[in-house]
Amino acid sequence: MGSVLALSSRPGRQNSPFPLDRPLSRWERRDGRLPNPGSFDGLHRSCKDVFPQQIEGVKMIVNKTLSSFFKVSHTFHLSAVAPSCYRFHVEYLQTDSDSKEKDSPMLIGDMDSSGSLNAHSLFHLSDRIRAKAVFQTQQSQFVTWQFETEYRGNDFTAAVTMANPDILRESVIMVAHFLQSVSSQLVLGGELVYHRGRAEEGGILTLAGQYSGPNWVATLNAGKGGAHASYYHRANKQIQVGVEFEASTRTQETTFSFGYQMELPEANMVFRGMLDSRCIIGGVLEKRLYPLPATLIMGAFVNHRGDKLQVGLGVNVG
Repeated sequence: MGSVLALSSRPGRQNSPFPLDRPLSRWERRDGRLPNPGSFDGLHRSCKDVFPQQIEGVKMIVNKTLSSFFKVSHTFHLSAVAPSCYRFHVEYLQTDSDSKEKDSPMLIGDMDSSGSLNAHSLFHLSDRIRAKAVFQTQQSQFVTWQFETEYRGNDFTAAVTMANPDILRESVIMVAHFLQSVSSQLVLGGELVYHRGRAEEGGILTLAGQYSGPNWVATLNAGKGGAHASYYHRANKQIQVGVEFEASTRTQETTFSFGYQMELPEANMVFRGMLDSRCIIGGVLEKRLYPLPATLIMGAFVNHRGDKLQVGLGVNVG
């Protein structure tokens, strides 16, 4: 639920503008004490990063660094499934050399040709406290406004999120996260979602656990809304695999997915593939075009049950 509130339909590499996973250089202890467990939204990130992100149509992305703290990008997307669009993206980066995360995005804006806007802001109030705000509009109407405060202790993380507060409609969504490092390999915690409206009021509690080995990570979320389990394994420097299981009590659906990532440094290529229980097979190949500052992206996804095929081609410049 927390990732849904963060405007990320599928948490992964490109969906989140801020580093939500476990940055070891920032939080992990080297003196024998327990490490900080990171954020709740990053529990399944290692596994999800193995899966390919679906691409369709023709896409061209042009990135430009205007200064050490200011970046812009232009995205042109021609699609046969959704309306073609142009998207303008801008980032204002943190320049404080003493900050805990160098080049951490502080202000991010994203607007497309239909007038829809995504705006994100992140502020490090102290070494342990950070605040984040998210705003999203669909053309001329506000869709989401969300505020989050996170505190990271030596071996725990606590966060509170408030989304879509509306005094006139007497509605609000509150989310509380807590993670505790029980040992150097085991992390336990939970998520509490409370929603209030004129017609209904209720809460959902989800418990979470993660166990890490030398080259693998197993994670489980379970609660009234369903269960989400993932397993990530790094076989060697070139191959990574991930298995994901999701069950929802609301939709009465269960899905099982297998993904893998293969890196070929000699060829400057990365391939990601996936197969799930809905009979969907897909793969994305990324090829760095040296000496040009560009990356060629080719992808295809086949839904055998729905008899559908989606093919995509993209170029990332800069």
